[in-house]
Amino acid sequence: QVRLVESVGKLVQAGDSLRLSCAASGRTCSNCAMGWFRQAPGKEREFVAAISWSGDSTFFADYVKGRFTISRDNAKNTVYLLMNSLKPEDTAVYYCAADADSPYGSSRIPGYDYWGQGTQVTVSS
Repeated sequence: QVRLVESVGKLVQAGDSLRLSCAASGRTCSNCAMGWFRQAPGKEREFVAAISWSGDSTFFADYVKGRFTISRDNAKNTVYLLMNSLKPEDTAVYYCAADADSPYGSSRIPGYDYWGQGTQVTVSS
């Protein structure tokens, strides 16, 4: 079992930046791609960003492209999501997830095997 724990989210203002982290522990998730997803109230969970095991490949949802960056430090078993130019519509619970079956990453929710508990990010206008 891989345990994922996200950093505590916070209330920020529009235009601010915030970095989330997700630390993995438990069974070693070798070659796991990692992803970030979010879920706003009353909406479906949606893809935000993903990164390959090596960190060489990243991809983003169109609505965060150019504003968010995903990175990872495998020595620390941690993945990061740097969110710049935050907008009120970015308000959501953010989840990190690990794909134990592929080192490449995916935007598909069913492709991920392990999930964090989620952390609330609120962006005020």
